[in-house]
Amino acid sequence: MFKKDPLQVITFQSYGTDSHFYMRGRALEDETINLEQKGLFGLLINSFKRFESDEIKHTELKITLPNRTVLKTKTDDHGYFKVDEQLEGLSALTNAEGWLRFEVAYDDVNIKRSIQNSNRFPGELLIPSIQAEYGVISDIDDTIIHTGVVSTLKWKVLINSIFKSATSRIPLEGAADFYHKLHRGSTGEHANPIFYVSHSPWNLYRYLEFFLKQNAFPKGPILLRSFKDIFKKKSGDRPQKHIEIVNILKAYPTLEFILIGDSAEYDADIYMDVANEFPSQVAAIYLRSVSHKKKMLRVTSLFKDYKQIPVLLVESSDEAIAHAREHGFVKK
Repeated sequence: MFKKDPLQVITFQSYGTDSHFYMRGRALEDETINLEQKGLFGLLINSFKRFESDEIKHTELKITLPNRTVLKTKTDDHGYFKVDEQLEGLSALTNAEGWLRFEVAYDDVNIKRSIQNSNRFPGELLIPSIQAEYGVISDIDDTIIHTGVVSTLKWKVLINSIFKSATSRIPLEGAADFYHKLHRGSTGEHANPIFYVSHSPWNLYRYLEFFLKQNAFPKGPILLRSFKDIFKKKSGDRPQKHIEIVNILKAYPTLEFILIGDSAEYDADIYMDVANEFPSQVAAIYLRSVSHKKKMLRVTSLFKDYKQIPVLLVESSDEAIAHAREHGFVKK
């Protein structure tokens, strides 16, 4: 018989408040995906493992906070879990950047299979400092990483996601520097929270997390969506990205946000709708220009007479930084 893979828990970096602990993750078999994998065959195997994952269903987990508070949860049919609890004094448990570290463990006494290293899996939750000037909500695809989302039938997205390792993916020039300047704010000493939101499935979480770290982007919650829901969109439903952005704004009602995306898909429409719904919370919109004349004409037309907040169609990171300095978002 084949030996079964050891168990693991992947915690997705999420966000909360001083009185709200909210985190998500997934319990899976550890199939040892090498994020630095090279070679066509190895990359194909990695991609297969990501989307043909062996989830651990209906299993009890426990979450232990630094003050020894223990929370319980249970995985669903696809191995996903979430914890959504009202607790007090969480800000006191964070570090200087606002991160609250905790541990997740299997709590089911019937699990007898081996667990890699030990039954302790780290997680982090961001609780923005009350000193934050503003927050940043950024798309990922073609906003900070080249994906080819404007290509015919999205074939470049498929090729880039399957046939390229996270180490070989190229960030858009100057993007990391721009995000660090926003993170540090107008004085260069703030810790403004950065949220990364994408239409990509949770299966790519570790891939995207590794890419952001490898290319020195500021650490922040990465918010994706379930692969099983990608093809279930009903007419009239809001895109998952829209829902995630609204949830962030509602979580921090006194904080303004800068929205960053691209002109390839529907970031412009989503951001405009969000700005109209939360006019006091959207400070500016930055949209990366793409090499697609028809899409650029549509976005340009969309914002032609839009005067409510600053909107910039970005040709380069230097242009975005100059605009941010002009509006007092980053240090001069």
